[in-house]
Amino acid sequence: MAAGLLGFCARRLLAAAATRGLPAARIRWESSASRAVVTPSTVAGKRAPEPAAEWQEDPELEEENLYEKNPDCHGFDKDPVIDVWNMRVVFFFGFSIVLVLGTTFVAYLPDYRMHDWACREAERLVKYREANGLPLMESNYFDPSKIQLPDDD
Repeated sequence: MAAGLLGFCARRLLAAAATRGLPAARIRWESSASRAVVTPSTVAGKRAPEPAAEWQEDPELEEENLYEKNPDCHGFDKDPVIDVWNMRVVFFFGFSIVLVLGTTFVAYLPDYRMHDWACREAERLVKYREANGLPLMESNYFDPSKIQLPDDD
């Protein structure tokens, strides 16, 4: 395969040199795999067809403006139909699912930092102290008789 490809390339190079009037080196090339022999004399009489257009580098591709083809482009795809469906899917999941269900989920979360429990407990203690004739608030947070202090040594 590689030897046949080399033989083909060598013939093309010799043909190109012969058609342009360049001096071709007098070499003989033999391929061991395909048994092809290429000499300059075999290609000298042949003329390559003229190319229809000059070969040139690929021009630098400019970014395609999708708004010229589709003025309602949302930027998801080049195809207008796929672009509209992708937009609908993104907005459905983005607004309906995330915002609506997400807000509902956050609204029904359990008590954050037990704020509601603390209010209910305070109301219960106020009712208990009023019913037993105790002051609503005491100056000592802890009962001083239960606190064991170290000696004054």
